[in-house]
Order: sequence, then structure tokens, then C-alpha cells
Amino acid sequence: MKLLVINHSEAAALLTMRECLEVMEKTLREICEGRVIQPLRTVMPIPGGNVVAMMPSCLGDIAGVKVISVFPGNHSTQFDSHQGAILIYETGHGCLRAIIDATVITAIRTGAVSGVATNLLANPDAGDLAILGAGTQGRAHLEAIGLVRKLRRVRVWDLFPERARVFAQEEAERSGLIIETTASARDAVAGADIVCTATPSREPILFGQWLSPGAHINAVGASQPPSRELDTEAVVMSRVFVDWKESTVKEAADYLAPLREGAIEEGHIIGNIGDVALGNIPGRQSREEITLFKAVGLAVEDLTAAGYVWRKAVAKGVGTALEFGGQRLGSPPAQET
Repeated sequence: MKLLVINHSEAAALLTMRECLEVMEKTLREICEGRVIQPLRTVMPIPGGNVVAMMPSCLGDIAGVKVISVFPGNHSTQFDSHQGAILIYETGHGCLRAIIDATVITAIRTGAVSGVATNLLANPDAGDLAILGAGTQGRAHLEAIGLVRKLRRVRVWDLFPERARVFAQEEAERSGLIIETTASARDAVAGADIVCTATPSREPILFGQWLSPGAHINAVGASQPPSRELDTEAVVMSRVFVDWKESTVKEAADYLAPLREGAIEEGHIIGNIGDVALGNIPGRQSREEITLFKAVGLAVEDLTAAGYVWRKAVAKGVGTALEFGGQRLGSPPAQET
């Protein structure tokens, strides 16, 4: 049985952000259509405040699991904070068909999901973008938001000013945009109509009193307690949409902290962003309201993005093919499909 191994650079070349936007919108719709099998992720703490997570899912003719390490301290190093692999199985005989670098998939699909949410929830003329966090996800979000809205101003803030400076220089060269760095998160957010938070913070970095009427927020950095990026006021004043409510109510401290404080009730979540895409629930209802998309990241997003990469790799002859089990001893060779 042939197993295809797709490395970091190959996966990056096979999945553009524009392609991933289309894959993610389809995936978010399929979640709300009840087509996905997706248990909650299993998270194993390891020393130093780090974790290894296992994220399984199944959709259609493929099933899979992402196994990924999350090391928040890597944000100040040359290593990505999220590293691992996605395993793709076909559902006919349960054969392992692909192993794909998870760092690339995680980065692109997370930005793409926020791009889908921004397209559905931000005001049509929104174009003043604030990015809090100048790491991998800050870069992915700049690219994704730039594909769904015409950006007229971009500001970036990071806890490490030098990293924000490098981000601004490199991304300005890549995108052709003028990108400003700010001394504080508040300065970055002032007047912005799209705000993306992508940090490993355990304390709020975005406060409701800073937000302008009509702003849209994508909050993606905090996917497990005790991480938290938003203060209670920011959540209270927003109409809240999520990637998947079942995960949000178990894993998202940005939602759970205001709930424990009694500042919001369980019904504060309007619904899943996929239901907005399907037209099952309304999105933005006025120019002045503040919308919040709170994402914790879903295994099926990794699965469908990785499945797209795998099929494209097969078609293009990319990747390294290996003989890898799956066949009973003494049985005739399997026919590859």
C-alpha cells in the first residue's frame, strides 16, 4: 500500500490562501449540515506550559487526525508554535494514505476561516485592519483579510516590538501595503473596523472600550483555557459567532470567563458561522453593531485542507511515496486507486 508523505514546502506550494478560503467555507457549511464526525480534541499537558493535542474527524470518504504540539514560548524563537502532522485515512478499508505537515495546514486554514467570517460579518467597506500578534497567524490573517476586503490601512502590534517591525517590513514588501507598527495594542485598534487577535496571551489584550462602532473582531489565539485575549466588555458588547458551539462552550476562555462572571448568558452566542453562510441565521444586522468571530480551531478544517492538498499532490505527482503496511501477510498486492 502506498503512503504519500507531503512535507512543509510541498504543502505550502499546494495550498494557496485563496483556494483555502473556498475549502473552508464549504467545510463550515458541511459542519452545520450535520455531515461531520468530530469529537472534542484531546489535550495532553506537558512540562513548561505546553501541550500535545490530538484532533480527529471524518467527512465523506476521508477520516483523519491531527497530532500537534503547541509551544507558546516559540513565538520569540525561530520555531513555529504549532508543529505536527495530519494523517489521512480512506474510509473504504481504513488505509493510511497520507501524512502531511500540519504547521502549514494549521497556519493557512486558520487565517482562511477568519477570512470567511470577515467576509460574512464585516461591513462591506471595512478596510482599516488591526493585527494584534505578529507571528504566523498575524501573517496568515493579513493575507486572508486582504482577499475579502480592500485594505486601506494596516497596523500591527506585538509584545516584542522588533518582531512587529520585521512583520511590517516583510509583509509590506509582499503585499504592497503600507503597514504601521504601534507602541500599544490600543493604538493599533483605535479606529479599526477589522481587528484580529492572534496571540498566546493568558490575559486580555483587547478591551471593549477601545472598539469603534461597526468593528468586526476575529479572535483566534486562545483555543484552550487559561488563554484569553478579550476582556469581558468586548464580549458583552459584541454579537458573537463561533466556528462550532460545542467546542466553544468547552474550550474558549474568551467566552467562558464572561459566562462565569455572570456578564453574559449561554444564549449570548448567536450561532455557528457556517449557519450564517447557509443563510440559516442572520449575520451583521446594522453598520454600527460590533461582531465577534471566536474560533478555537476544528479538526475537520485540518482534515479538509489536508485532503485537498493530498488530492492535488497525487494529481501533480508531488510528495514522497512509501510502502507502508495496511495489507495482510500473504495476500496478493493491492491495486492502487
